[in-house]
Amino acid sequence: MIGILLITHGTFGESLIQNVCHVLNKRPALIGQLGVAAQDDPLDVLPMAKLLLKEVDDGEGVLIMTDILGATPANLALKLLEPGHVEGVAGVSLPMVLRALTYRKNGMGTLLKKAISGGHDGIINMHRH
Repeated sequence: MIGILLITHGTFGESLIQNVCHVLNKRPALIGQLGVAAQDDPLDVLPMAKLLLKEVDDGEGVLIMTDILGATPANLALKLLEPGHVEGVAGVSLPMVLRALTYRKNGMGTLLKKAISGGHDGIINMHRH
């Protein structure tokens, strides 16, 4: 099973995991998070990110999900990528994480497509009928 590591600003990743647990009524296996604070030096946080990456990798790879491309969490994630084994997507949301959890036994290529489509499909213009 492909692991999932959230690398986000502050407690956003932790909150996403708490909400996933609420929706699924359990904590999924092989999911972790690293919150990056404004005062954190990315080089100081990198060893912790590598450790968490190992903790969620059972050998089938890891999808790293981060919030904003170009920001410190995403830049940290970029240092961890290994094409085909450790992949990354930015713009993480609750629908994206739930979709990723649903498809992580289907291989990295499928997982990447489904996670990204989960983010897109989760954006809906709500209106009353």
